[in-house]
Amino acid sequence: MKDAVTMVLPRLGSPEASDEDPWGEGHGTAPAPGHPVTDTHRWRAAAWLVPALLMGALGIAGAGAPGLRLEELATWGRVASSWPGTWSTLGWGEAAVTPYHLLMRAWAEVFGTSDLALRGPSILAMTVAAALVGALASRMFAPGTGLLAGLLFALLPTSARYAQEAQPHALTLLAAVLATWLLRSAVDRPRPWRFAVYGASVLVLGLSSVVGLLLLVGHGWTVFAFRRAVAGRWLVAGGLGALPAAGLLWRTGQQGGRLAQVSDLSLNALAATPRELFGVTALGVALLALALFSLPLRYPAALYTAWAVVPPLVLLLVAQATPIWLPQLMLFTLPAWATLGAAALTRVRARWSVGVLAAIAVLGAPMHIAVREPGGHQQATRQLAEIIERRLQPGDGVVYGSADPAGGWGGRSVVAHYLPADRRPRDVLATGPQPVDGRLPVTECADVAGCLGDTRRLWVVRLGEQADPVQAIGGAKERLLRTRYQVAQVWRPNGLTLALLVDERADL
Repeated sequence: MKDAVTMVLPRLGSPEASDEDPWGEGHGTAPAPGHPVTDTHRWRAAAWLVPALLMGALGIAGAGAPGLRLEELATWGRVASSWPGTWSTLGWGEAAVTPYHLLMRAWAEVFGTSDLALRGPSILAMTVAAALVGALASRMFAPGTGLLAGLLFALLPTSARYAQEAQPHALTLLAAVLATWLLRSAVDRPRPWRFAVYGASVLVLGLSSVVGLLLLVGHGWTVFAFRRAVAGRWLVAGGLGALPAAGLLWRTGQQGGRLAQVSDLSLNALAATPRELFGVTALGVALLALALFSLPLRYPAALYTAWAVVPPLVLLLVAQATPIWLPQLMLFTLPAWATLGAAALTRVRARWSVGVLAAIAVLGAPMHIAVREPGGHQQATRQLAEIIERRLQPGDGVVYGSADPAGGWGGRSVVAHYLPADRRPRDVLATGPQPVDGRLPVTECADVAGCLGDTRRLWVVRLGEQADPVQAIGGAKERLLRTRYQVAQVWRPNGLTLALLVDERADL
């Protein structure tokens, strides 16, 4: 009896492919036979250096042009106060942002409180993040993928927009990229010190933004799906790293504070998410479509898919119970979307990849220009102050919309930041000194008529573009302004309303 003939079938795909990575994409950094190692090193260097240079240039360009929006002015207020004043946010509902304010307070000691100086940490954070996006993608996929991922990330208008924002969004994004880098290192080469460093990065992430800890849900899915043997160590490291942020969240809730100026979840809010997250709706749709080609759950793509998809889904679920939906809170998922898009582009010809990058640059160019306009950060605060300064006359007074969403502190912060003390109209209703400590409430005198006295010209500063600058300005204040004054002129710089009111005896 003859032995049966055995047929040996060749293995398809990369020789280094496995069940969790059947296309061998996780081993893309190995040089091909006969390919010089030095070329691979050059590509690896380009993968982080080129995106960093591009992001740095886009971050610095025009960074001082837009006026600080109200949330940035709250940062300035905390930075401009004393150290005890900055610490006091722990005591009245802003505990979650106290670490960021303390960091900015230390920064301001060295670099000052100009608009550009306040945005400096965000520019640096986004520049370093672009470098890490490229470097991490080159390790997870290939150097070419890393270069594409870093360039895609840097070209997105929202990357430059939040690089020029005196808020913790850029620092949160950087911490998310760093935590994902260290997760890969810890689970692939488990050592206690690697998990300790990963836990430290989670600590930084949580102190930058409590919502950023939703990234841990995505990390957890990846660990339990692909690296279950180290799941216990990951839980300990991630849990310990998240504890301080959990404490700040608890304190914020106890004092009736909130994490951000959030809104209720609605169909309109969801529809606006691609535009808010990617800068241009068309860019968001294109990048999401590209990412679909990278979603089959091989290990490298699975890590990025969990990073991109899981945090928004969890936030969406939480938003069913409490008004916490805000696209900006999901900014730390941008690197994942950019990398998934880059992974898809590397499967086509190089000229197609270049074409897509060029198209993204063209689509995003109008938004890049718009965010550097005087009102590019939603409120043209500097422009409002300049109008007052040019037309100010001795004896002028000013009133603020205490019933506006930000109360009186928003308008007062605009005037206090951009106008020197000797070039400001008198705050006729304030019962104390001009506050600069962020969102501290301002007490106004109850006897509106008595406090106005014989003020003949009165500036009115309102938030939002109001059709009637006096309507709903606040109780007795509105009634008196309507009966005693007439509106002489109204200006509506982006996101704000400014009016000059005079009585019948005043000269225009």
